[in-house]
Amino acid sequence: MLSFIEEKVSCWEKLSQEKRPIFMYGMGNGALKIMSVMSRKKIHLEGIFASDDFVRGHSFEGYRVQKLSEIEEKYDDFVIVLAFAVNYREMIDRVYELAEKYTLYVPDVPVVGGGLFTYEYCEENADKIEEVYNSLSDDLSRRVYSDIINFRISGDIRHLTDITTPREEIYKNIIKPSNAETYVDLGAYNGDTIREFLEFTKGRFKKIYAFEPDRKNFKKLNKYTENIKNIETINAVAWAIDTELPFSSKSGRQSALSPLADTMVQALSVDSVLDKKPATIIKMDVEGFEREAIWGASYTISHYTPKMMVAIYHRNEDIFELPLLIKSINPSYKFYIRHQMYIPAWETNLYVTT
Repeated sequence: MLSFIEEKVSCWEKLSQEKRPIFMYGMGNGALKIMSVMSRKKIHLEGIFASDDFVRGHSFEGYRVQKLSEIEEKYDDFVIVLAFAVNYREMIDRVYELAEKYTLYVPDVPVVGGGLFTYEYCEENADKIEEVYNSLSDDLSRRVYSDIINFRISGDIRHLTDITTPREEIYKNIIKPSNAETYVDLGAYNGDTIREFLEFTKGRFKKIYAFEPDRKNFKKLNKYTENIKNIETINAVAWAIDTELPFSSKSGRQSALSPLADTMVQALSVDSVLDKKPATIIKMDVEGFEREAIWGASYTISHYTPKMMVAIYHRNEDIFELPLLIKSINPSYKFYIRHQMYIPAWETNLYVTT
């Protein structure tokens, strides 16, 4: 079982045994999550640094934010904990350069939910992880799956080095859209993924349904789509049933459902909106609530077998629970996993086709 998992020791264990000073690179929500785990595990954080352009004499959580050059003047060797996400080439190259020079970890903390992704966690879910691995339809999917799991355990970016697939290849080789698709975009944001879809269909399609719950994002979505025919924009959360839910609106990609939010938004299921009409492609990136969105599209999935593009990186369990859920609804699918350029292992997506 789990023979493809080579990493047995988590980065948290390695950090807790570290004798060299540990410095965090970056600030923000990710840094707060990592600092919380380090505090619980009694891992001493020596300090924080940021890219030189961002150092303005400010502080973060009681630490003076330093430049890397300041730390290098004081210490010959130290450990870096990367605490922010990056998805563009220049900065990713910079991270790899630092990893060549110093010991660098990118700890995995879930975008949504709690718990840590460790080898012990994988052992607890071994049957499910193994079933997904054996259900994947090509060697690259199996390699991506194993490398993502090994990365999430170890925080070692070497596992991400050779598993990046450009979006163009995914559309060309897996999704293969025609010019007569009915496309359902769950988490349409400002229309960026619709723009992407239209690029690969040369602007031709049958119908688009675009869900976006954030009001400001929804206005941007409507502005982008106002001159495009056959698009229905829906200011709602994609959910398992039709209801209302508390929503934290942040006017960006981080807008999400939150029990602490005091704003209620409409929640609709895909099946309700389609009203038993077919969809041919469904994209889901709904900030950790993909499971509920899948349940809400279960009639469409089981009856029409649409191609699907599903984010599987928000919650610890998504990497195995979501493929198995779709498989239980429609066993006829082929399953692929691809990772696009991102550190940490965000933009790891499940693609299902017939």
